[in-house]
Amino acid sequence: MTNITGQKRSTHVLEDAAVVAAMEQSLAMIEFTPDGEVLWANELFASTLGYGVSEVRGLHHRAFCLPDYTKSEEYESLWSSLRRGEKFQEKIERVAKDGRLLLLEATYMPVNDATGQVAAVLKTATDITHRERAARAISDELGRMSRQMLDRARDGIRQSGQVAEAIELSAEENADSLEALDRMEGRADELRRILDTIEEIASRTQLLSLNAALEAARAGEHGRGFDVIATEIRRLSALVQSATAQSRDSIRSLSEEVERTSRETKASQQTVLQSRDRMQEALELFELIGDSAGDLDRQAQALQNRL
Repeated sequence: MTNITGQKRSTHVLEDAAVVAAMEQSLAMIEFTPDGEVLWANELFASTLGYGVSEVRGLHHRAFCLPDYTKSEEYESLWSSLRRGEKFQEKIERVAKDGRLLLLEATYMPVNDATGQVAAVLKTATDITHRERAARAISDELGRMSRQMLDRARDGIRQSGQVAEAIELSAEENADSLEALDRMEGRADELRRILDTIEEIASRTQLLSLNAALEAARAGEHGRGFDVIATEIRRLSALVQSATAQSRDSIRSLSEEVERTSRETKASQQTVLQSRDRMQEALELFELIGDSAGDLDRQAQALQNRL
């Protein structure tokens, strides 16, 4: 490794060689000249990018970057800042020898010589490609499911509105037609099927949020924002499940009252009025499900923006 003596003296109590050896075993490490030429790389760094150690030495930093990035002002600014002694830490995208794109959590640290001038740049990196892609997959699936839930909730609102109109018409005209009541029961059956779909989506969303929390735990400090969003998604999923259960109870009450109306035609007017109230409750609960689905979609978008 490069012999640099002008850096500020370390305050750690362990032997320098032991500390460096431990870092080499755990982190992908590489050293560059201030102009970006590779001086040294450890086995972990070389293998992460698909190189042998001997192949890396002498390459320029540009060899690990996308061509468009190396031609950008951002790239020139990075190396200008490093030559001024400013460190850089960020999630970055790099190119392996075989062309694969990798996501790295990287830190570039300028190293000074005895005169205080930057003599080299030490970079440490952790491959987070799998973690980030897993998080992205969860985020995409959450977004898809939230949109599907919102569509089904809108279907439920539309169906509920149709049932409510039919009930209102029956109340106004004092109609006790069994055929009309059969249509109401058919609509109620459609609503139950919609609720089954929403309940399944909410359950799968809960499972995905748990997976998201696990990914956040693996990510450590960098996953805190991910974990907050996963917690919010679990809360929204629980709210959807609660609203679905209430909707199911309302629809069950509606079905029971429609059935009683079929048997007790003399009391049809009063029963229809009660059914209208129950249907209004179901409509309001579907609107709550729709609001929750919209919140879930916004949380999924926020999660995607963090990745």
